Amino acid sequence: MQSVVEFDNVGLRYGTGAETLTDLTFTLYAGSFYFMTGASGAGKTSLLKLLYLAHRPSRGTIRMFGHDAITLPRNLLPGFRRRIGVVFQDFRLVPHLSAFDNIALPMRIAGMSERELRGPVTDMLVSIGLNERSDARPAMLSGGEQQRVAIARAVIGRPEILIADEPTGNVDPDMARRLLQLFAALNKLGTTVVVATHDLHLLKEVEGAQIMQLDKGRLSDPTGSLRHPPKPLILNN
Repeated sequence: MQSVVEFDNVGLRYGTGAETLTDLTFTLYAGSFYFMTGASGAGKTSLLKLLYLAHRPSRGTIRMFGHDAITLPRNLLPGFRRRIGVVFQDFRLVPHLSAFDNIALPMRIAGMSERELRGPVTDMLVSIGLNERSDARPAMLSGGEQQRVAIARAVIGRPEILIADEPTGNVDPDMARRLLQLFAALNKLGTTVVVATHDLHLLKEVEGAQIMQLDKGRLSDPTGSLRHPPKPLILNN
């Protein structure tokens, strides 16, 4: 199984303080599903920022899509980032755009025509239960609705890797399951999925998902599972 991301002895330090992340060594495989867990302050958000190239590590090496992500020239970063879908905890929707236009944004940036994107975006709005709110701007949407739009925007372009920071934090259990099914469907199409969550119930929903447990900036991997290709994914009923 092909690797998508490889960390080797990675550490991250902000300023002159103690390391936030220490000695991280793991591989994420193409088409695999990972849950990232850990207490507040464990370093989950910092690790996610390394994964979506918002930060560079203080030491160690990171390879992504077969390239050294640390020494990657700045002019190549936009192309790399288009291969990564991100669901931010604070949503980061464009305030003056409707729900439809926020979801369509990655497809427009990629050069897709309005005729080509209308069907997929409309289908996505239906799948997240917002087809009747397609013209609403973020300020008119609830927190849970904004979260669903942010998730739809992240997955609409079928990224090679999807990184989601607490994606079910503002929705009810039924919608959380529907969103997890959306992630699982994308995963079956070949996308590597990384979901950071405090909701330990979600871990029981996806059989075959790998667990990345952070504790005080270190990755707990007692079975060595993050060094070997995972088993096929099954979404439990």
